[in-house]
Amino acid sequence: MNEADSQRVASALERLGYEPTPAPEAADVIVLNTCVVRQSAENKAYGRLSSLQPIKDRRPGVVINLMGCLVGIKNTDRLKSRFPLVDIFSPPSDPRPLIDYLTQTETRVLEEAGTERRFALMDGDLVLPAAERGQAVSAFIPVVYGCSHACTFCIIPFRRGVERSRPAQDVLSEARALVAQGVKEITLLGQIVDRYGKDIPEGPDLAGLLRQLAGIDGLERIRFLTSHPNWMTDELLDVVASEPKVCPHIEVPVQAGHDEVLANMKRGYTAEDYRRLVEKIRQRIPGVSIATDVIVGFPGETADQFQATYDLLAELKLDVAHLARYSSRPDTVATRRMVDDVPAAEKMRRFRELESLQEGIVTEIHARHLNRQVEVLFEEKVKGRWKGRTPTNKLVFVSSDENLRGQIRQVTITRTGPWSMQADLA
Repeated sequence: MNEADSQRVASALERLGYEPTPAPEAADVIVLNTCVVRQSAENKAYGRLSSLQPIKDRRPGVVINLMGCLVGIKNTDRLKSRFPLVDIFSPPSDPRPLIDYLTQTETRVLEEAGTERRFALMDGDLVLPAAERGQAVSAFIPVVYGCSHACTFCIIPFRRGVERSRPAQDVLSEARALVAQGVKEITLLGQIVDRYGKDIPEGPDLAGLLRQLAGIDGLERIRFLTSHPNWMTDELLDVVASEPKVCPHIEVPVQAGHDEVLANMKRGYTAEDYRRLVEKIRQRIPGVSIATDVIVGFPGETADQFQATYDLLAELKLDVAHLARYSSRPDTVATRRMVDDVPAAEKMRRFRELESLQEGIVTEIHARHLNRQVEVLFEEKVKGRWKGRTPTNKLVFVSSDENLRGQIRQVTITRTGPWSMQADLA
């Protein structure tokens, strides 16, 4: 989501006549877009802010914009007193405070002058930054902002606000604009993307939106993330199974494998519910890949409860497991009402144990692809090799003198490992 937001800021600045520069020291405007989903990310943002102070001291006229979840929707007063070097504070997904500051006028005045399109940043009028135009093969489209589910560990509802869906026509317009600029694949984004359209009764749900997007000529692949076990409908799975452009890759976090921990997290399902969902996904979408998220060391998590999570992952053998150590976040129920009682060293031990387990699982899954042909959409050249992904989101590298950017080609897998595969053009 932050990557999509940053892209929109860059686009808006270019439309005001700004150009990118690789060095902050040479910039007239510096935008720091922040994530605070874990304490380590927040600490990194504070460190980066402090590193900008010498630049501000030498060049007081440089404009510094702090954006994203560190600012949140109502968190600016404390930040203003702590970081006086910051000129503008922008909430997540909203570049308008920066644009208004730079133009020294209100957007409505510009609209009266007939230049409102340059500020149509959230309604489908997206022009990619110059460096990406004709180069970007994949792009993100936010379709649901915020979240209202309020898992006890999650800070997102407090920083990104309540759940709100974008109108389908805005999403479709943006997708068409991206395709016209060379994009072949889009990924729809939402904290709970399956809830798309729940707040727009007259519009389509996520399944309906996917079907409409699939009708866009030139758009080759469509992905979506992140799902929630409680909101994944049979209709959505049927669309993935039946629509060739919708990739057979599902991201659906489990977070923990023990019912008491799941209840404390306020996830709304049991471990057995998740097992049944994975089974249903695999039955309805043959060859599907499934990714999950897991938090270790949640308050009160015992050794036996962690073992239940380990056993669940070992049993289900999912394609990807995004692992995280629990991090206390301000305002959340877990921080206000629970004790962060799992020592840091134990959190790391559990993290490493799952990491080792998952490495073995993925090594086994990838080994099944050896000497097989798969279809790959190539994105860019990295260290002399072309990087691309299969419909199931497997990372594949190919050595070739051809320009493969944006092409979908058949390849034969020649080597496999836990994180990627190597191949030859078929």
